[in-house]
Amino acid sequence: MPNSSPGSSTPPKAAVLRGLEPRDRETLALLLQGTEMFYAAEIAVAMELIDLGLTPGGGGYEFAVAAAANDPEGRAVGYACFGLNPMSDGVFDLYWIAVDRRAQGSGVGRALLTHVESVVAGRGGRSVMIETGGKASYAPTRAFYLACGYREVARLLDFFRVGDDKLMYEKRLSS
Repeated sequence: MPNSSPGSSTPPKAAVLRGLEPRDRETLALLLQGTEMFYAAEIAVAMELIDLGLTPGGGGYEFAVAAAANDPEGRAVGYACFGLNPMSDGVFDLYWIAVDRRAQGSGVGRALLTHVESVVAGRGGRSVMIETGGKASYAPTRAFYLACGYREVARLLDFFRVGDDKLMYEKRLSS
């Protein structure tokens, strides 16, 4: 299945984008574990945000869920968590984006990221910021951000652990 183009807000045919639902909680926990990319503490934080997203008001966190189009139960195959940085007047943070290992490379991640950018631009947002790790296993993630038009704007050496820098990426959106 081809990837969606960077300027397209249409999800790939294998997924439908929707909001976060209570039934997604367990699926997303398994998805995060199944990527084999995140430490247990990172998954715990992701689950705290998902729990906040399932409460009225969402704690300022917004979610987009990619559900499998060919699954009658519409199970989640990916998600993104984002929100307005409370200290800014138009900069949004992408806090999490994760795609089921079996759906990686299918355009789901690009569709989620493009959706986030579309929501942000629709609200007059100026840019999207992403923080990620510098460990070797995150190389495909960093390449994905670059391929989607983000640029590295900061690097904090040995931030998470020795040899695991904190990298910040930004994409400025046209108004």
